[in-house]
Amino acid sequence: MRKKPWTADDTQFSLLALPTTVWYLLFCYLPMFGVIIAFKDYRISGGFLKSLLFSKWIGLKNFEYLFKSRDIWLIIRNTLAYNAVMIVVGTSLAIALALVVSELHGKLAAKAYQTILFFPYFLSWVLVSALVWGFLSYDMGMVNRTLESLGLPGHRWYMEPKFWPPFLIFMSQWKGIGYGMVVYLAAITSIDKSIYEAAIIDGASKMQQIWRITLPMMKTIIVLMFIMSAGRIFYSDFGLFFQVPRDSNSLYTAVSTLDVFVYKQLRNASTGMASAAAMAQAVTACVMTLLVNCIVKKVDEESAMI
Repeated sequence: MRKKPWTADDTQFSLLALPTTVWYLLFCYLPMFGVIIAFKDYRISGGFLKSLLFSKWIGLKNFEYLFKSRDIWLIIRNTLAYNAVMIVVGTSLAIALALVVSELHGKLAAKAYQTILFFPYFLSWVLVSALVWGFLSYDMGMVNRTLESLGLPGHRWYMEPKFWPPFLIFMSQWKGIGYGMVVYLAAITSIDKSIYEAAIIDGASKMQQIWRITLPMMKTIIVLMFIMSAGRIFYSDFGLFFQVPRDSNSLYTAVSTLDVFVYKQLRNASTGMASAAAMAQAVTACVMTLLVNCIVKKVDEESAMI
């Protein structure tokens, strides 16, 4: 029988996908037109379209200014270093937690741990920054009061950069580890239980089951998550690096990343340079995703994303 070019199922699924398609068109594809700001000396004169169309073309000068900025290499170093550590630590912890929770026999306990670990993911960084301030405030913070009660000197936490790299990594994992755990936990629950039963009959211990069955069966989702994380290695969580340190100038060397840089350029009316930085992020993200996927494809074609 000749297959129909369009069926009722196609209509239903198209209507189901329509809201998401419209959202992507409006908020992801339509704004791409604004990429030309990176190649213009953008000046506001009237409405947005008039300003965009009539601003002077300056070619690659915004990119030149960007990479000649005083602290741009410090900012790039921070962005790459934080992301590299967070990818390794986050992936390892999420997999470990997923393995632990999957071994819980009580369904109520498993659900409770999932909820507790996943809850911080829904908190905004604005709220988290207020909570952090309650702990680290010099005068009234809980940490300094505890130190003083023990006869130890307090710290001006928002003026001492050396404490912030490990603290920011900790906060990132505290807030996001639950999301990664749920993703890997879903992969574990999809594994056929009969495989474990056969392994138990053969005398495999729990650790042998994890190393020989669970982790190999999770390989595809682990590699996929790694590729997606590597693709965003030039991005950072703006709320984490701007809201939590409360934009403290004393912490500039420890918390400056590309996303914070873009925001500050926009705030200082350097729209062209901010657009150039954002475009550089997008291009490098695409290149990194394709590069890492290509490397994975060479090693294990089945685990590649595309």
